[in-house]
Amino acid sequence: MARDADSQAVRDAPAVATAEGAVEEPPKPKTGIAALIAWVMKQRPVRAFMHYTSEGGGLLAAGMTYQAIFALFAGIWVAFSVAGNIVAANPELQGALFDALNSGIPGLIKTSSSDPRGVIDPETLLSTAGLSWTGAIALIGLLLTALGFLASMRDAIRRIFDLPSDNTFFLKQKGKDLLLALGFGVLIVLSAVLSIVSNAALGAVFGLFGIEDSVFATVVGNVIGYVLVLAIDTATLAAAYRVLSAIKIPPRRLFAGALIGGVAIGILKAAFQAGLIGGVGNNALLAGFAVLIGLLIFINFLCQVMLIGASWISTGMTDANIDPRDLGPDEMRVEKARELEEARRLIADANHKRAEDEYRAATGWKKRQLGKQILKDARIERRRREAVPTADELKKQKQDS
Repeated sequence: MARDADSQAVRDAPAVATAEGAVEEPPKPKTGIAALIAWVMKQRPVRAFMHYTSEGGGLLAAGMTYQAIFALFAGIWVAFSVAGNIVAANPELQGALFDALNSGIPGLIKTSSSDPRGVIDPETLLSTAGLSWTGAIALIGLLLTALGFLASMRDAIRRIFDLPSDNTFFLKQKGKDLLLALGFGVLIVLSAVLSIVSNAALGAVFGLFGIEDSVFATVVGNVIGYVLVLAIDTATLAAAYRVLSAIKIPPRRLFAGALIGGVAIGILKAAFQAGLIGGVGNNALLAGFAVLIGLLIFINFLCQVMLIGASWISTGMTDANIDPRDLGPDEMRVEKARELEEARRLIADANHKRAEDEYRAATGWKKRQLGKQILKDARIERRRREAVPTADELKKQKQDS
């Protein structure tokens, strides 16, 4: 049995407690269905989804949905209260903006007075333009509601990355959330403007060739629209993962995870618009709430896709041994020292337990010798632990120096 704790941490790390002289049999390779299951369980999509479920992703998504349904209406009311006059004065921008909102959340805005799926009547939104004193006070409450959703999203994403809550100063954090909320709003308006410009440009180009009403022109216009929506969804997810949640993610992994999430959101929107999800069937009891229930279901799936995308990035970073925490050089040294000390203590405790088992099984002279050796090793380990600073002591030494 090794007597030096430091050497144990290296030499005895892979050791296991076996009988003296025994040879460990190598594990038999799995075959058939067992091998197939083992292979499937090793695949990254499966591991990402398992990580999502182990961290309570479904429950986190449910909490985000609760916050989102209030924040969604609050944010739209705030935006149109402030800028409704501008939108109302420009019918083309108005239509493009409503289309952009519906492309982000299908069924949110009514496309016509007879549309049974729309939740919000455009005329109601346009009538909110202008603010009174009471409206300004209500505006503050609604703004805080919208910011509360961003805080909920940040905590959920950090939970998926196994990180604690962000301890940034409250006012600084809310200021960043407000800027992000404004950025998301600007992104929607920008997409509406780009939609108008691209449609006008395509109409002019196709008009020169006399094919503005052809199938080819329709397909090209739809493809450009889908690419624009995908770019917006990808940028939104990337901002949520990196900026909102303050997680250090390599750019390549961030883009890949956000793009996968953006594609999944696009599929989700298509399924919702096709009526594959979000319906209530022939349930007469729910018929009066069908639109709102469909919206809740869609937002819940949307939140789950966002967290599964975060789990995909987290799993990849774990595989590559990339720490998502933004630690400085001194903090990294303290962390490595803490992990090394923890490993040494685990090995020492395991060896001590193995020695105690050998002591209980031994008799006569061998038992006395083992007893003396156990006491001697315990004294050596105690002195080693007293001499080596703990992580907290090492951190204090770094701060004092």
